[in-house]
Amino acid sequence: MSPSSHPTQASSNPFPYSDTNKRYHTWDYHLKHTFGGKTFKVSLNAGFGCPNRDGTKGFGGCTYCSASGSGDFAGNPQEDMATQFEKIRNAMLQKWPDATRYIGYFQAGTNTYAPLAALREKYEAVLAQPGVVGLSIATRADCLPEDVVEYLAQLNRKTYLMVELGLQSVSDETGQRIHRGHTYQEFLDGFWKLHQQGIRVCVHIINGLPGENRERMLETVQELSHLPLYAIKIHLLHVLRGTAMAEEYARGEFSLMTREEYISVVCDQLEMLPPSVVIQRLTGDGDRQMLIGPLWSLKKLVVINEIDKELFRRGSWQGKRYDGVLLPSPSPDLSKISGEKG
Repeated sequence: MSPSSHPTQASSNPFPYSDTNKRYHTWDYHLKHTFGGKTFKVSLNAGFGCPNRDGTKGFGGCTYCSASGSGDFAGNPQEDMATQFEKIRNAMLQKWPDATRYIGYFQAGTNTYAPLAALREKYEAVLAQPGVVGLSIATRADCLPEDVVEYLAQLNRKTYLMVELGLQSVSDETGQRIHRGHTYQEFLDGFWKLHQQGIRVCVHIINGLPGENRERMLETVQELSHLPLYAIKIHLLHVLRGTAMAEEYARGEFSLMTREEYISVVCDQLEMLPPSVVIQRLTGDGDRQMLIGPLWSLKKLVVINEIDKELFRRGSWQGKRYDGVLLPSPSPDLSKISGEKG
């Protein structure tokens, strides 16, 4: 079901994809209207590696990335998928006891970076768990070989599937500084591979990266607003102990965003996004034992509430400044189809 299939709104709220006071298209709203009840993601660690760690693209990963490969809250990779799933689901049911539907979230590492048989084994094991209604698979845009994309297209026809691509910024200068290991064009290539198969794509961005000012953060969302996005995650940069970025920060090579700066930028970004795009996240969770800063980010609900209040103060909502321009899907490479060399 597409996000535009179920717009509703609270009587005092001008935003159509809301039945509360929220002025943006929340993940909770999307799941409730897609599955008919409380649904949550179960974070998993399948033990997949990353080409930016094993030497294929680089070593050590992106400079902000923790040793767990952005899976600080995922399961134990030493356990099989069924065991991981049960433990994480049961823990989350303490918070949401009324939930009966779950999405298996392959969070840690690059979850299409393995032979197809290994991917199939892990994915299918989670889909077989009681109450699972779909999968969300976090990966890199440069790790989408054709056989994997074909398999994902098959999965997409039989279950709810979302693929999450880490972009962080459209700037290749920033990409090089954070050792992302691929270009914005490579991201676009991967994005269109998935979109042309009808697969939902969620893009991750990070506000506050070294060297980026307000204009560059807004440029990232402006560029993405022209793509047929299904969802987006807006993260705040967290500086974590043991990362290369922590060393940069200790040397005074960049500063952290204030809460007021972050809230203002996020509200600007929401205004630029199409109303139908699902907002999976508006800030991030940093492991408090590893977090160097910003320490204000630990009060996550305060940040979200302040975003709500700022949108209300502005008399604004998601999409208020969206320009309505969508890029057309690129034409297929006919030289590859015909077998000729380009």
